[in-house]
Amino acid sequence: MYPEIHELLCNVLSRGRSGQAAELASRRLMEHFGSAGRLAQASLEEIRRAGRLPAGQAAAVYWALELGRCASSAPMRPGERFSNSRELYERYRGRYFSVPKEHFLSLHLNSKNRLIREVLVSVGSLSTSVVHPREVFAPAVRDSSAALIFLHNHPSGDPAPSREDRECTGRLTEAGRILGIRILDHIILGHDDYYSFADSGLLAPPRAAPF
Repeated sequence: MYPEIHELLCNVLSRGRSGQAAELASRRLMEHFGSAGRLAQASLEEIRRAGRLPAGQAAAVYWALELGRCASSAPMRPGERFSNSRELYERYRGRYFSVPKEHFLSLHLNSKNRLIREVLVSVGSLSTSVVHPREVFAPAVRDSSAALIFLHNHPSGDPAPSREDRECTGRLTEAGRILGIRILDHIILGHDDYYSFADSGLLAPPRAAPF
């Protein structure tokens, strides 16, 4: 059970139902779907059946999830700055949690770590995205980027880095070192959590500066 999601569902479901009934329906939904990501991908009818909900309450849950998707999918604006990896995860999770293929993004940052623009570097398969340093750094050099942050999604929902993810991060970090472009982080987006190479201390030396 995910405490934050459970509490939010209880708040949505509490209108027109007792607190105990709302809590029971919330538990049914989370036990059926197993994760917030899979719940967010569910249809209105699937939510109604899994939670044994009246049509109106099922619709309330569905549209609350849809509103969250819209809010989290809003594009980043040039000049924005990020405080930490969690903030980036929350901004991008809604855009990619239901995408069936891996997408690899590069965020171009200026010398003050403010966003210049985001670049979709590659779209891969169900379990891999082929990324070549040339495709990453050519647009970064054109933008006079001082630093980069990488993000990619795992359609499986599990953000644990694969061997290929680690090798790719090492190659890109080394290429950035040669070009004088700092790699601040590589974040893997899962359904309910994320993995940050910077937070885990797995960026190749020299260590990237904090956000």
